[in-house]
Amino acid sequence: MKYISLFCLLVCSFPALSQSNDETAVRAVIDRLFTGMRKADSSMVQSVFLPTSTLTSVSMKKSVMIQETAIAKFVTSIGRQKPGSLDERLASYDIKTEPLLATAWTPYVFYLNGKKSHCGVNTFTLVKMDDKWYIHSIIDTRRTETCPDLP
Repeated sequence: MKYISLFCLLVCSFPALSQSNDETAVRAVIDRLFTGMRKADSSMVQSVFLPTSTLTSVSMKKSVMIQETAIAKFVTSIGRQKPGSLDERLASYDIKTEPLLATAWTPYVFYLNGKKSHCGVNTFTLVKMDDKWYIHSIIDTRRTETCPDLP
């Protein structure tokens, strides 16, 4: 009986361990994106995306505005920046995973040349291919009021 209990405990532990490893890997991909942005390293930024990835921003002027940006254009724009000029700081990570799909909700504050520019929430969708996570899409909100200070 003791061995059966031990076996059940071990078998039940593996899914939780796997999920934790996937959450860590997803967070590492997101962190790599923002490290690449801070360094103005377009190769590092490109490495986290799929060729078909999408970027969408939602903001409010007089009405809701939705702006889509091609990945190639985004990556090129990162490479044109001065290192240190782009600094997107994340307040937290809420990551959910399953074997091939993950989502992450990350409130953020964006600093441009050391000055607070805007804030909002990023929502990432990631896909696991060949045992590696890639960003499939990002949709974010952008606002300029009520942005917290983040270290």
